[in-house]
Amino acid sequence: MKKSNKAIVKHISSFLEYCEVEKGLANLTIKNYHRFLSPFEAWLTKQKLFKLLPHELSQKHIWDYRLHLSRSNLQKSTQNYYLIALRSLLAYFAEKDISSLPPDKIKLSKNKDGKKINFLSLDKIEKLLLAPNIKNVAGLRDRAILEVLFSTGLRVAELVNLDRDQINLEVLNNNKNKDLELVVIGKGNHPRTVYLSDRAIHWLIKYLEKRDDNDSALFINMMNRKIVVSRQISTRSIENMIKKYCKMKGLPITTTPHTIRHSYATDLLEQGVDLRTIQEFLGHRNLVTTQIYTHVTSKHLRDVHRAFHSGGRLKNE
Repeated sequence: MKKSNKAIVKHISSFLEYCEVEKGLANLTIKNYHRFLSPFEAWLTKQKLFKLLPHELSQKHIWDYRLHLSRSNLQKSTQNYYLIALRSLLAYFAEKDISSLPPDKIKLSKNKDGKKINFLSLDKIEKLLLAPNIKNVAGLRDRAILEVLFSTGLRVAELVNLDRDQINLEVLNNNKNKDLELVVIGKGNHPRTVYLSDRAIHWLIKYLEKRDDNDSALFINMMNRKIVVSRQISTRSIENMIKKYCKMKGLPITTTPHTIRHSYATDLLEQGVDLRTIQEFLGHRNLVTTQIYTHVTSKHLRDVHRAFHSGGRLKNE
């Protein structure tokens, strides 16, 4: 690590350029980082620390800044936005081998009044996954939908738009026990890669082997075969299907496809996956959106998925 002779505030513009050029973050995200770092810059100026160098930043400075934020009548969530931006700046220093505090020295405030995240524990997820009657094709479809949702963390709108030709059944049958990568188009038309575990692939194979139609949609409505255009299943149908199985198994009736997405992210977090990785899995353009899951240490995307979210801890029927 090298000591920089340039003040912390003078590094902010370089950090924002790094976010744009090297990290490829959206313009809105970069603007947010700039906005969320402004209070720290103003605080340094007020404390006559405008010339503070990166290696001179101490935990005492961080504590005093957090104390300042807590006394400013800001909501806890807003305080966390400021802290996340500062932590990202420290991560930039680490990336550039500039001596400073490690980013994990900044802890987020507990937000009792913030947005509540509804998720199911692993045993409840297991009950939900095992709910469909797999003796018929509709039940196999439902099981495959639930397995794919929990394996990938897909938004329900992303899931219903999956095409059948994205899944090569012959290749899957010949390469069992391997994961599958799919490219999906998320919010804002931003593509990302999601990973299907061998467990999800297993149920996709069983479902597709029972399909006797030529519809291009991966998941279809089984009720009306007279439809000439695609019978692609709707998001509402999936929402209703999940509610049906939750009632059947005594699970919270407030459970939605997004609850499964939250459960996916929470499961990864509990297994030691870092916030940045979860951000990429979920397709969040802004890390602030992902901060509700809390920060832990980083690992590589695919290795993390294979190691911690293969579905091996769930029963299989």
